[in-house]
Amino acid sequence: MKKLSPLLLLALLPILPWGCANQPNDEIMSGASQVELRSFQTRAFDTTDKILMMRSVIATLQDLGFILDEANEVIGVVTGTKTSGSQIRMTVVVRPRGETQLMVRASAYFDVKPIESPEPYQDFFTSLEKSVFLTAHQVD
Repeated sequence: MKKLSPLLLLALLPILPWGCANQPNDEIMSGASQVELRSFQTRAFDTTDKILMMRSVIATLQDLGFILDEANEVIGVVTGTKTSGSQIRMTVVVRPRGETQLMVRASAYFDVKPIESPEPYQDFFTSLEKSVFLTAHQVD
């Protein structure tokens, strides 16, 4: 019997992975396409001043009622949370795009579900554009 168990295991080994096949997660694949979502979440700015952009992102999040959780200038990430009955968490990444621009991408979550509608991102970027303009022209 002891010799039969390892042989049986070896015989069943090739068919074991069949039961473990990954099924696509309908929740992830539903809603806006990833390209469309990325277009809502991303804007290019004609500046290379990463520090100015990071300060503008921080100011914008605070103006919109977010409490900063983390800001890392070296990697260009700012994360904030807004709590009003439910929790909205936004992470903004600032990175270079070519030699003359910075790319800013925001991703937001309502509780634990990603926000896929364009309006919150449009509101954020409209406020950020105003903040960048005011900061660049030293208007407080």
